[in-house]
Amino acid sequence: MRKRVRVSEGYEGYARGAGQGVPGRGPGAEGPAAAASGSPTATASATATATGGAGLPAGPAPAASGTGLRRLKGRLRGWGGVSAMAAACAVTAAAVLLPLAHAAPESGRAGAVREPLAPAVAPAAPADTCQDPEASLRPSEVDGATIARIKSAGKLVAGVDQNSFRWGYRNQAAEGRLDGFDIDLVKAIAKDILGDENAVIYRAIPTSQRVPALQDGRVDIVVRTMTINCKRLEDVAFSTAYFEAGQQVLVPKMSPITGYDDSLKDRKVCTAAGSTAEAALKAKSYGAVPVSVPNQLDCLVRLQLGEVDGIITDNALAAGQAAQDPSVRLVGSPFTKEFYGVAMNKDAGDLVRRVNKVLDNYRAGGNDSPWMKAYRKHLEPVLPGVTAPPAPKYRDG
Repeated sequence: MRKRVRVSEGYEGYARGAGQGVPGRGPGAEGPAAAASGSPTATASATATATGGAGLPAGPAPAASGTGLRRLKGRLRGWGGVSAMAAACAVTAAAVLLPLAHAAPESGRAGAVREPLAPAVAPAAPADTCQDPEASLRPSEVDGATIARIKSAGKLVAGVDQNSFRWGYRNQAAEGRLDGFDIDLVKAIAKDILGDENAVIYRAIPTSQRVPALQDGRVDIVVRTMTINCKRLEDVAFSTAYFEAGQQVLVPKMSPITGYDDSLKDRKVCTAAGSTAEAALKAKSYGAVPVSVPNQLDCLVRLQLGEVDGIITDNALAAGQAAQDPSVRLVGSPFTKEFYGVAMNKDAGDLVRRVNKVLDNYRAGGNDSPWMKAYRKHLEPVLPGVTAPPAPKYRDG
């Protein structure tokens, strides 16, 4: 049985029952508001995917029987905040329609593969040309082919998150509209290029789809707490840094885990697929059992369900989660130093330079700069103590 669902802000699609796909059609504009819970967890689908293109396949939604739902709700009793019950809804209902661009299906994990024998003489390693990943192209307001295309379309297509509290989330106090620090930056870029901060098509993309969405041309920019690093620079281009963060461990209040250390041994630790946290855990696991999920918020759902023992993620994101749910806490110290940047296609040099010009203006003004105003509005309540944005670094080329 298929049920027609009309949603707000120009997006129309269809939702099916549990266990079936959720195809959507429409221009990819902002999708439906989340269930009125006051928490972005209400918009999460722990394992479901959705589409923003006509007729594109979506991932399966998990089936949920009445008995399973009651058992799941029972397990969640005792978790603080509204996010726990919202997480249950995300897992059992999984019928929230998101304005995603087409996400490539994830293949199943293969079993262990035996490493081939090393050759007698190892080939020479390629020269490392990435010495300073935070250095970006110098700012410019000159239009190029990418800017011209965006102006011709009349819309900036931005890949964002809609489940990260304070960064990119559905704000129930604002009728479910997208809100957050990253969203304010998208609006500033659209205002500069198109003269209208609302001339944006927002497409919610999972962590693992940030790079493919740019390479496939589904989005013009990705503003989604995306860390700049050398590996990613092989596939996409970045603006200068707009925020400094670090990886940290999030656990239940009574957990014996003390941080990114030996206390992780034999513990199930969750990370988002394609994230720097996942790469860090692969590089040094401390004996942890890694669990990978499509989105960082899915890790919180699993933590609340008792399916994992801890989460490794950016402290900037984890602080928002801890503020929502008093049953979790950050432990240890940040063990990396990372910078978020606006990601763009490698061939879009004119757009990179234009975004860097926008960021120059966004940082300007000291304590009264647009950057500091956005920080005080969105992040200071959960990440106090930041006094200035990171300084830009530039390179020629």
